[in-house]
Amino acid sequence: MSTAILWPTFALVLLIFIVLVMLATQRFLYVRAHPPRAENIATFTAAKAYFEPVEPPANNLANLFEMPVLYFALVPLLLLFRHAGHFEVLLAWIYVALRLVHSLIHIGRGKVTARFLVYLASCLVLAVMWVGFAVQMASASIAPANQGAL
Repeated sequence: MSTAILWPTFALVLLIFIVLVMLATQRFLYVRAHPPRAENIATFTAAKAYFEPVEPPANNLANLFEMPVLYFALVPLLLLFRHAGHFEVLLAWIYVALRLVHSLIHIGRGKVTARFLVYLASCLVLAVMWVGFAVQMASASIAPANQGAL
């Protein structure tokens, strides 16, 4: 079993905190430069419209709690069942790198098409990780039954 899979996980957590700090900083600076009136923050819709110029980090932060939840659920399972091998660690680093690129495009107001393609690639990598884990678990449960038949 390898705990090396924790390093890309720490990197993803770091990315989330960096985006959070960017969000807080941009909103703080925006509020200082454009003090809100009561009606600007009276409702969710009004606050969303008020913060629209500095919304990309908020949108990206929300996005970092969507599909990555499946990554964060998988890592402990890989460790628990001793399936966190070199291939899984490599896929985890690829996944985190794609999430980083996605965040850079998203926050940098990059092209939607490029952002979508990177997002899709990260989803495919995550799917491969889950399918691989499922296959390993199925193989492990079938192996003892086959050994008894020999």
